[in-house]
Formats: sequence, structure tokens, C-alpha cells
Amino acid sequence: MKFSTSKTELQHALQKLSKATPTRSTLPILGCVLIESKEEITTLRSTDLELTIQAELPVSLEKTGSSALPLKTLLDITNELPETRVTLSVDDKNRVKITTDTGEYDLMAKPADEFPAVPDTTKSQSVIVSGEMLKSIIGATSFAVSKDELKPALTGVLFRFDGIGITAVSTDGHRLVRYVRKDFNAGEFSGDIIVPKKFLSFMLNQISNDNVELLIGENHLTAKMKNDLVITRIIDERFPDYESVIPKENDKKMKVDKDVFLGAIRRVSIFSNKSTHQVALNMETTSCRITTEDPEKSSKAQEQIIAEFEGDSLTIGYNADYLKDIVTHVSGEKLLVEFSTAISAALFSSDIIDENIDSLMLLMPIRLND
Repeated sequence: MKFSTSKTELQHALQKLSKATPTRSTLPILGCVLIESKEEITTLRSTDLELTIQAELPVSLEKTGSSALPLKTLLDITNELPETRVTLSVDDKNRVKITTDTGEYDLMAKPADEFPAVPDTTKSQSVIVSGEMLKSIIGATSFAVSKDELKPALTGVLFRFDGIGITAVSTDGHRLVRYVRKDFNAGEFSGDIIVPKKFLSFMLNQISNDNVELLIGENHLTAKMKNDLVITRIIDERFPDYESVIPKENDKKMKVDKDVFLGAIRRVSIFSNKSTHQVALNMETTSCRITTEDPEKSSKAQEQIIAEFEGDSLTIGYNADYLKDIVTHVSGEKLLVEFSTAISAALFSSDIIDENIDSLMLLMPIRLND
């Protein structure tokens, strides 16, 4: 195999592929990038067996072939090179020579047949979604995904395709996000899939406003974007019945300026206990007082902000980190919060009404210290 390409093109491709390279693995081959040069196309592929990324590389081809090269070494030297043409050749003994205008670098590759094969996605159903919509869905939901590997269903986002559009749901047991887009048509496909967070985080940084083709198979989801292919394993678990935990009769309501509220929480929470991150909201008809106290460090803080509150006065406690996350992801300038009691879930939403978007966030309170 022998080809030449620009340093920048190679660098961009390798940076992308490094996201699917495990930091530690019992399989050394997973630390490699598979390069396949054919007459019509040269592709680079990496995988950690959960996520597979494939990118096309524009090259001037001299000799076809394929080989698995150490990705980190290749990326490190490419990062250090000035803008130049890079010629990469691999002989029949898997010896690699990288040649530039100023130097030569040699390393060893591994046989291409040791690299894991691409998962079979032949029986997949195609769904087209705009990049802008997919980006907003991922941005609205992925922050609430659980990190608890003992609850695999919660380590991804549920995508539900049906006649009314697309519903995306994420929860970690403390908070829940339900984001519905009605301006979407899945065509002939309907059903549920749970998509791992790693795939979604990668996609969030790669998606442009162009359409993305999603190929939904029995065990894998494939995203096609221009010249890139991203494949992930679908989480084969049953997602909890999220509708049953969304309260229907929260009769106490607060309306508050989102940025003012968020700023107060950020400042007050600096003085909270570092293990509980506990803050309390004390709501009256025209105000909301945010307080915290940490007896261990003899620190406390409070701020009072203007708010419109309907219902009997209420004091409720939250983990400040979860509260900040929820408020940050609400769109618009005004925040609407619906409460019931000091020990039941509250619902957070925007004052902006969009006939195509229905976004709802739920947050569980924590018991306040006496």
C-alpha cells in the first residue's frame, strides 16, 4: 500500500477516529487504525467494539492495500508536522514508512485481517433526520443519562419513533428529560431503540446542518454523514415506563427569570456541603429565597430573587448540580416550575410555546437537613 495526502486531511481524520480508540484494552489491535486503500476510495476505521468510526481520506494512490497502524503514534507525529504532503507506504512485512519534505519515520503495523470486521448492518431500516434536529435532540437529553453500568437501560437515550414524530427520553433516576419533536416523519419505521451516550456525544460534535441517514438494525445503529460512517451497538434492554413517573397534578407554580435564578444557584451552591451539594428553595408569592448551609465548614449563603409563585408557601431541597443542569437546558428567558410537595418530583419547562417541540424535565428533590 502506498499513497500521499495532505497533513491536515490526515490529522482531521485521525482526530475523529481517536474517539473510538480505547485507552486501555486487552486487545492491542484496538489501538490501531485500519487503513484500506482501493482504486476508488481510501478509508480509515477505528473501533472499541462498542463504537466504530469510518472516514474517507482523499489521497493520491500509488498502490492499493490495507494495514492496521498504531493510531496514537500516527496522530502524534501528524500533530507535530508542519503543513506538508505526507506519503505513507506499507510493505508486505507490515513495515511502515512515513515520508515528508523534511524527514522519514518508520514503525511497524499489524496485518489487516486481525482488525475486527464491520458489524453486519444489511437488514437495517433507513430514517432520514436533519442534522439540526438531531443536534437539538441530543443536546436536550444526553446530559441526564445515567453513568450506572448496573442499570444499562439508563446509560443511553431512548428514541421512540411513531406516528406523532420522535420522542427522546433520558433519566438517571434523579432527573428525567422527555423531548418530543412533532415536525418529524420516520417514514415506514416505528419502534424504540436505546442509543449509548458515547455515540451521541461523538455525534453532537460532528453533525452539520446536513441531513443524517440513520440505519436502524436489530443490534446496531449506523449514522451516515457525508463521507463518514459511525456505527454503535444498540442497548438491548427494556427502558423504564417513564410516563408513569411524570406527575399530572402539580398545582403549585413558579415563574422566574432563568438567568437570574441560575446565577443565584451558582453563587449560593459554592457554600454548600461538598458531598450533598444541597440547596433549598423557599418560595413565597413574590419571591424565591435560595439558601444553603454546611455545618462542617461553618459556611452558609442565601439570596432572594423576584419570582411569581402560585400556591401555599413551599420549601424544597435539591442537589445544586442537578438543578443547575436542568435549568441550563431549559430554553427561553423565563423558567416555569410546577411543584406538588417537598418530597415529590417537580416539572421544569420553558415559557416559550412551540407547536413542534414539547420539552419537559423532571427533578427529584432531596430531604433537607433539619
